[in-house]
Amino acid sequence: MTAPDLDVVQRIIDAHGRDGSGLIPILHALQNHFGYLPEEALKLVCARTDITPARIAGVASFYTQFRHRPVGRHIISVCHGTACHVKDAGRVQEALERCLKIPPGDDTDPEGNFTLHKVACLGCCTLAPVIQIDDMTFGHLTPDAVPRVLQDFLALRRRPRAAPPPDPRAPAPSPGGEIRIGLGSCCVARGSGAVKEALLRAVDGLGIPVTVKRVGCVGMCHQTPLLEVLAPGAAPAFYAQVRAEDAEAIVGRHFRPKGVLRKARAAVSRALDRLLTDQAWTPPERFALDADEPPVTTFLGPQRLIATERRGQLDPLDLEEYRRGGGFEALERCLKEMTPEAVIEAVARSGLRGRGGAGFPTGAKWRLVRNAPGDDKRVVCNGDEGDPGAFMDRMLLESYPYRVIEGVAIAAYATGAREGCFYIRAEYPLAVARVRAALERCREEGLLGECILGSGFDLKLAIMEGAGAFVCGEETALLASIEGRRGMPRLRPPYPASRGLRGLPTLVNNVETYALVPWIIRKGPEAFAALGTARSAGTKVFALAGKVARGGLIEVPMGMTIRRIVEEIGGGVAPGRTFKAVQIGGPSGGCIPAALADTPVDYEALAEAGAIMGSGGMVVLDDTDCAVDIARYFLEFTQNQSCGRCTFCRIGTRRMLETLTRLCEGRGAAADLDELEELAGLVKRGSLCGLGKTAPNPVLTTLRYFRAEYEAHIAGRCPAGKCKALITYSITDDCIGCTRCAQRCPAGAIPMRPHEKHTIDPAACVRCGTCLSVCPVKAVKVQ
Repeated sequence: MTAPDLDVVQRIIDAHGRDGSGLIPILHALQNHFGYLPEEALKLVCARTDITPARIAGVASFYTQFRHRPVGRHIISVCHGTACHVKDAGRVQEALERCLKIPPGDDTDPEGNFTLHKVACLGCCTLAPVIQIDDMTFGHLTPDAVPRVLQDFLALRRRPRAAPPPDPRAPAPSPGGEIRIGLGSCCVARGSGAVKEALLRAVDGLGIPVTVKRVGCVGMCHQTPLLEVLAPGAAPAFYAQVRAEDAEAIVGRHFRPKGVLRKARAAVSRALDRLLTDQAWTPPERFALDADEPPVTTFLGPQRLIATERRGQLDPLDLEEYRRGGGFEALERCLKEMTPEAVIEAVARSGLRGRGGAGFPTGAKWRLVRNAPGDDKRVVCNGDEGDPGAFMDRMLLESYPYRVIEGVAIAAYATGAREGCFYIRAEYPLAVARVRAALERCREEGLLGECILGSGFDLKLAIMEGAGAFVCGEETALLASIEGRRGMPRLRPPYPASRGLRGLPTLVNNVETYALVPWIIRKGPEAFAALGTARSAGTKVFALAGKVARGGLIEVPMGMTIRRIVEEIGGGVAPGRTFKAVQIGGPSGGCIPAALADTPVDYEALAEAGAIMGSGGMVVLDDTDCAVDIARYFLEFTQNQSCGRCTFCRIGTRRMLETLTRLCEGRGAAADLDELEELAGLVKRGSLCGLGKTAPNPVLTTLRYFRAEYEAHIAGRCPAGKCKALITYSITDDCIGCTRCAQRCPAGAIPMRPHEKHTIDPAACVRCGTCLSVCPVKAVKVQ
């Protein structure tokens, strides 16, 4: 290696330590610099630290985020999460491979420009299907749009990019008015960053103090970019799906310029607009968003905001604004007026259960850590949101970092912890950046560190980035990862509450659990317990995505029915389609059919239906989704993510996946269904951790509720028209000979015959669906 390379590796080692606990951050830093993990750099790490080659090889090969060979100039991360899968992410991947001419078995194009990287979930489920090229996200992709997206990316890369404005300390609201714009990951992917820049330019020309304010996730992801305009003396105005070119007109509609010259310039501009367009600017159809009318009231009305309190109002990193709304009052009350035991008792009385999966009572878990022997304890925030189809934790960390930090600090005080860690997915760079900035602000203001708020309580919090292992959502695997090891679950007991991080008693809760705690302390445990059901108190945040009209981030009282969530809040499925099922709880959950849509969403009711609450992913399926394909998809995911320690999980899920693949390819037999059920029972009973014990749930629920579809696959049919091996594309007599399908067919399977009926060569057809999507008269049929 060259001298500069040696210097880089040494600086990375110096930053993260030599004892092995910093191995994963070291690997992240090496890959960020080199693009992959060069063998020479890894050898140097071994030579200059106490980390052995075996340790590096074991860890680097375990986590999917790490790359072991050189990559192209740009990385294309293709999301294969549940929402993306049901919206044909597989076909998008194939289109990228064809467009880039990537050889079979390789991942980089011959020119070395692009490397494809398949990821489990990018957390932008409402934009499905999604890809991310370097740091740019593109949503709602179709296979035929792939060439244009690549061209757009290269064109954007060639333009000089404006430096982002300073992040943490936003200005106070201006008396001249305020324009709020959501700048969460989904919003930015839909263009809200460009809209904000256009708004700033438009406001700058007014000469009056109008604040353009960044806010967190607005929840209505299907309407982004979303603006709220607060003009003096006027009711709030909302604009949805705004584009940068609309910004000047929106600002001019609500604010008048100051000064004679500016007023004259604006008058001339309005006159020219009327002259050229024959009318004054009016909001386009996509802007029709009235806060007092559907669909806003039906989306927002049934919700109850606790974890997402003040949604769409707060600048995520404005500490003073958070404090003006009661932020850190709960922490101060705990430190100055309540004993740790009293805090735990309040949380227990609230009925709060862990929002990360199984729903263990939070107060009881805190008490176990508090009562564990020893004075040295740890607290961990589990932000490793690995469920494909879930983005609740990402949104909470991006939009409410101070609220989550406050909840963690209260938990640390209650349990006796003096150090803690945020474990956040590396795939969530904005969440990592905002939590890091928020932690620094809290240290500056005495809300973290030594003698917090003059109470004598000390707390240090750090961030650890995950590296792409779904199994690290399990708490013992997560703790192993923080320690720089492979994220492999261990047998319990002992539980982390008594022997956790580095052998110390450790509290592990997920992001949403901590986000609820400050509200419970401020409002009282009885107020929280009054919401929800007798055994499932409070609210739950869900990521609503898939085949639903109004996807987004919702928070509803426990006990609300699936039907009300899907049909009232979500607006149901597309016209002409039929609501089929909801996949709840991700790979560990189950597929609940429309016939059971009146099932209340609480821990016990979902368990009776064969699913689990999980972290809160809720993916809606319609009649074009195949139950067998969904089961195969989840088994492929869990089989890939199995740590390999348990024979039942490692081998059992593989055998189940092989059987489901045979069914999807038309090679199944009647005996396969009995074998699937037998294997599912063995895997559930014999696996060590929750990944294996719940992996069969999607298979068992689809077998239970959609057995007829399995039987149809055995007979050689896919009723939903999803499984490629069981379908054919044809063109009917309605064809008008426009040649669109022939022009766009990537496989050349449709001969060009202008003004004649077209045909499809079944041997050449790759079943990408392009012809179906581009035909103007719906003459393409799938059988």
